[in-house]
Amino acid sequence: MEAQGEKSLSCGTICLKYLLFLFNILFWLAGGTVLAVGVWTMVEKSDYISLLNSSLYSVSAYLLIAAGVIVIVTGIIGCCATLKEMKSLLIVYLVLLLCIFLLEVIAGVLAYITYQELDQELRQNLKGTMQQKYQQPGEESITHAVDKLQQEFQCCGSQNSSDWRDSVWIQSAGNERLVPDSCCKSPSALCGLRDHPSNIYKVEGGCIMKLEEFILSQLYIIGAVGIGIAFLQLVGMMFTCCLYQKLKEDPY
Repeated sequence: MEAQGEKSLSCGTICLKYLLFLFNILFWLAGGTVLAVGVWTMVEKSDYISLLNSSLYSVSAYLLIAAGVIVIVTGIIGCCATLKEMKSLLIVYLVLLLCIFLLEVIAGVLAYITYQELDQELRQNLKGTMQQKYQQPGEESITHAVDKLQQEFQCCGSQNSSDWRDSVWIQSAGNERLVPDSCCKSPSALCGLRDHPSNIYKVEGGCIMKLEEFILSQLYIIGAVGIGIAFLQLVGMMFTCCLYQKLKEDPY
């Protein structure tokens, strides 16, 4: 009877080992996803950061990259601890899972605060930024970001195309355009001379609404990834505690 009990316990330990190993593979893949989202945000959408006075958006992207790297490293530690059956390394792994879980809670709160502050900032500053800095010396990054924003999101002006009437560039001597050429549905040189709806984008809410929607969609992605990883962590912590207890009890 005693031998059967020991054999049963050993089988339970083996099952837990491979369950935790499978979890770590999923956790490692999740870390890769977080890292990819962070890098994509910085590479593809970094131009819009120049339109924001706040650094919260870029900080959020860097946090995603850092979190992805930490999750990948933690997953590797978990695999080593599981395969080598090292109880001390399992404790380190469990502590890392708890730390990441707490960081996710903080990141969730920061994401909510980020959206609230960026939303208020956009409404207060985007119009002035576009009117005062577009096509001005030393503001090439702003000009590029505005052109990309209007073309990618198919909008014109902060709230509508009439915002450009008060633009420093539009009012400058020798400029006959009514809007930038990037407002045109089919951009070409001097196409901004005509601001008829058949020629330029007339979007209700303007670029502010489009940029708000983009930022909100980014936060949804961050939230969805965070919830998924948090669920994996809870499962992983449960498996880790069970395996640690089994290794303590296992006679071999």
